Amino acid sequence: MTTRTTILTIALLLAGSPVAAAGKYHHQTYMRGDFEGTKTCLECHREEAEQFISSQHYQWEGATPDLANADGQRLGKMSMINDFCTNPSGHQWIGEVKNAEGKVLAKGCSSCHAGLGKLPGNEPTDEELENVDCLICHASGYRRNLYPTDEGGWEWRSILWKNQEGLNSVAKRISAPTRTMCLRCHSASGGGPNYKRGDLEYVLRDPERSFDVHMAGEGGDLSCADCHGSDDHRVRGHGVDLVASDAPDDRLSCDGDCHGVTPHEDEDLNRHAVRVDCASCHIPTFAKEDPTDMRRDWSDVSYSEEKGRHVYSVELASNVVPVYAWHNGENRSQLPGQPVERNELGEVIMAAPIGSRDDPNSKIKPFKLHKGVLPVLDDRQWLVPIGTEEFYAHGDIDRAVREGAEYYYGMDDIEYSWTETSRYMGIYHEVVPKEDALKCRDCHGRKSRLDWEALGYEKDPSND
Repeated sequence: MTTRTTILTIALLLAGSPVAAAGKYHHQTYMRGDFEGTKTCLECHREEAEQFISSQHYQWEGATPDLANADGQRLGKMSMINDFCTNPSGHQWIGEVKNAEGKVLAKGCSSCHAGLGKLPGNEPTDEELENVDCLICHASGYRRNLYPTDEGGWEWRSILWKNQEGLNSVAKRISAPTRTMCLRCHSASGGGPNYKRGDLEYVLRDPERSFDVHMAGEGGDLSCADCHGSDDHRVRGHGVDLVASDAPDDRLSCDGDCHGVTPHEDEDLNRHAVRVDCASCHIPTFAKEDPTDMRRDWSDVSYSEEKGRHVYSVELASNVVPVYAWHNGENRSQLPGQPVERNELGEVIMAAPIGSRDDPNSKIKPFKLHKGVLPVLDDRQWLVPIGTEEFYAHGDIDRAVREGAEYYYGMDDIEYSWTETSRYMGIYHEVVPKEDALKCRDCHGRKSRLDWEALGYEKDPSND
């Protein structure tokens, strides 16, 4: 075996080293011999890999202390049903889907998983640890693609896997995760750039100060890890619809981490900050460059000549004004295998914040309110995931629903109906400088962006 030397104090994700945190450390001096994949990393970083396989980024599930109706279950992307690509399990996970012309339409949900193709397991065996893709989060210039294995399956490999010299060069460019590395997955998820989150656009790699004062080079020049980083490969913070928490005892908030509870010189603004979240005033709109998916209807499908595949109906929007609601930090989500809960409009509540004007722990926060149309079992009233990956090729949505019911619930004979859905998604990024934040009249003027009645007021309280 080739002997390699490296520095054990570098943690793969965010070990807290000043050099690692600055994103400047690399292995140019310390790596010896050829890079042979993750097993090369494990020679010095086995402990970090063991930490990582128990994290949300690997498991796509975790503890749910803030999900009021979870009853202590460990839940997450792997077990929940969403109104975008619905669920990654079963044959959704990995594999090429091609159209009649041979064009690759999809490669599986694992394309955004920090692993090399195997479904995540919990035991720190050599096989499990070697499935961790360290480079996707830590190597500048790293790119990967899907390749068939000798056993007839699929795996993710560097596109340089036949170019050892090039692969060695990439493997030495190791740093803490940069904004570009994080956005590889977090901006691309959901079917298109910025489709899902709405406030995570590719421009955040190097934005202007007016776009995001935190991430701009002329602003805070913060990386994602500066706010979300924690020890042991745990990531701080999670949105309303992201049910699991990687660091439930290490909360992420503007006032607790950076700005304090009285961030303004104006005392009237500080009084507002007690019950109005910073983001409500400092993120006037989102999806400022790349439009975001505001409604996805899986019952309304068509064939796109441009994309060469069958597609769902989607409504995109730019410069979206958030919806505002009270939030005390707890949430509710529609759990799989349970009868759906609906709001006053008859929509299934996929995810929603808990809070009210009368709750002293609640603040008014901004949200992307995503609408969808999904199938529900007629008899049990359970949501059904859809076999989305292969649907892009065959275009038979009824077949896709039945495939989803079979791989998720083990049901092969179902009756279902389509239903409207509603999902609140927290807005946290694209913070503008104070000079561009909302002014009093934006909320208290004749054309207020707030629905005061929905927030529990009879009228604008400034008129009292």
